[in-house]
Amino acid sequence: MEDAGLRTWVDQIGNVHGRVEGINATAKALIIGSHLDTVIDAGMFDGSLGIVCAVSALKVLKINGKLENVTRPIEVIAFSDEEGVRFQTAFLGSAALAGTLPASALQISDKSDVTVQDALKENSFEGTEESFLQLKYDQRSVWGYIEVHIEQGPVLESLGFPLGVVKGIAGQTRLKVTLSGAQGHAGTVPMAMRKDPMTAAAELILLLESFCKHPENFIFYDGQCKGFSVESLSQSLVCTVGEIYSWPGASNVIPGQVTFTIDIRAMDDMAREAIIFELSKQMYQACDRRSVSCVIERKHNAEAVMCDDELSSQLKSASYSAMMRMTGEIPDEVPVLMSGAGHDAMAMSHISKVGMLFVRCRGGISHSPEEHVSDDDVWAAGLAILSFLETNL
Repeated sequence: MEDAGLRTWVDQIGNVHGRVEGINATAKALIIGSHLDTVIDAGMFDGSLGIVCAVSALKVLKINGKLENVTRPIEVIAFSDEEGVRFQTAFLGSAALAGTLPASALQISDKSDVTVQDALKENSFEGTEESFLQLKYDQRSVWGYIEVHIEQGPVLESLGFPLGVVKGIAGQTRLKVTLSGAQGHAGTVPMAMRKDPMTAAAELILLLESFCKHPENFIFYDGQCKGFSVESLSQSLVCTVGEIYSWPGASNVIPGQVTFTIDIRAMDDMAREAIIFELSKQMYQACDRRSVSCVIERKHNAEAVMCDDELSSQLKSASYSAMMRMTGEIPDEVPVLMSGAGHDAMAMSHISKVGMLFVRCRGGISHSPEEHVSDDDVWAAGLAILSFLETNL
């Protein structure tokens, strides 16, 4: 960031900022952001690519002597903890800036009972409620937010196009399910007398799969509700169990407790809530039949977000221009996609209009070491951001 001529600092939640004021330091700022953290066993493009593209575009403006002449401040933010792996709640960095993360989030703990506050203090941040609340940006100071991100899906590759404009982002909910039964010896407790949370977990996970593959079998729709249709729900609903743990976790012991996570996403918030309500009801009923206690906690919730039409149109034009620069030929229509993955733009939408640009990734693979974006597609993304800045600022 400093190489690109930006003033830099790190805030009290670990976000890294770089800013140039331009010719009107009091104007509302454009924020370009993405995240630095990754999931376990991840690739290197998810998140970081958006930061690199933004800094690269600004560095070009600096080299060309145009950086100080931008018409409004531009701020690049490398957000901390977007993925929510450690503390099971996503968007810590961006939600803190947007003011949607309560100070109570400082007391959220990881699997080792280390709280967010502990982790901040261990890394030389204040970690106080006052420092946390001071992070919020005034929405009157922000003109707009844009984000470049790999698609994390196969659509752009199937269309043969390096860039796509994001129309909207699916809402998501993360649940933590804790099942408690009767711990016992694997060889001495008769099958009919067991209160086994592991077999209960297996039933609940299969129930989740059935819900999300065939929501029409579980959610009854009489045509009068204006919120959603089962058909639209079927097109966007996805559900995942990503983690499962048992205690004490020995091969010859019936576990006393099993914990697993559920990730539910859909473009329609009302439909997602309907699924969670009905799923929870049936999960409790299944646990009652098995004499296993069940606790369902909501660890993260983000409503669906629609991107701003004006920013989307500008990003579409910028992508078109980037393709022209690279190939010298008139490109096809830039694709418009929905995002099933969550992004920092969801948090930032609470204080600003948002726009997003997707970049093609090989095989649609992400959250994996096989994640890959070609050099040419990185080039296309960087040129698109540069074109956006040159045209609009």
